[in-house]
Amino acid sequence: MNEDKLNVSLRKFLKTVGVTSQREIEKAIRDGLASGKLKGNEKLPAKVVLTVGGVGLNYEVKGELELE
Repeated sequence: MNEDKLNVSLRKFLKTVGVTSQREIEKAIRDGLASGKLKGNEKLPAKVVLTVGGVGLNYEVKGELELE
């Protein structure tokens, strides 16, 4: 295994996940505010499920997004 190649590949994947996830979350929250579904003072539960095929990884990260 090439550790350097794995590291670069992993960092690229995580950067894409981070940027894309933030964009999608912000859009969903703005849409929720615009539609009246959200008031703007909520704490929203959030969960990310990470899976990696071939190694059987299935990992959950849970948190909370505070709007105010």
